[in-house]
Amino acid sequence: MRMWVMGGLVLGALALASGVAAADDFKLSSNQRISCGRGLSAGKLSTATCRSYAYLFNIRTSEYFRCSVSLALTRDAKEIISVQTDGGCVKRPRVFETDGNYSFDATETEPPNTNSFFGTGGYAVWASDNAAQKVRGCIIIASGLGSDVSKCMDMKFE
Repeated sequence: MRMWVMGGLVLGALALASGVAAADDFKLSSNQRISCGRGLSAGKLSTATCRSYAYLFNIRTSEYFRCSVSLALTRDAKEIISVQTDGGCVKRPRVFETDGNYSFDATETEPPNTNSFFGTGGYAVWASDNAAQKVRGCIIIASGLGSDVSKCMDMKFE
């Protein structure tokens, strides 16, 4: 009986260790941004909306998640009327086709303005192989026609 308990403890410890190792595969990008805007509504209501994006990258597979969080606050001259929040992460495809040991960073375009041809703009993703001189840059933009357009390019070193 004692052997069964010891065996169960060893298997449990191995499962826990493998779960911890898998958790170490994910890294948060260090390039988070926030943009905010204000608007006026009928009846002298004021609304402020802020949105921020971050990226969670799997350093082994090069898959990543684009995460966003937003907050909208509506108030009048005397009180806060409502606060609404939203957010979540969307899984994006791999940057590299094979598993490895990768580094990652991403950046967002500026908030929409009069120069914004494709609405909300897009973002850029950079990934590198930590074991070789290999860098891939990707640009993803909203096409305005339903799906994003994404193109990646391997960098040449001269």
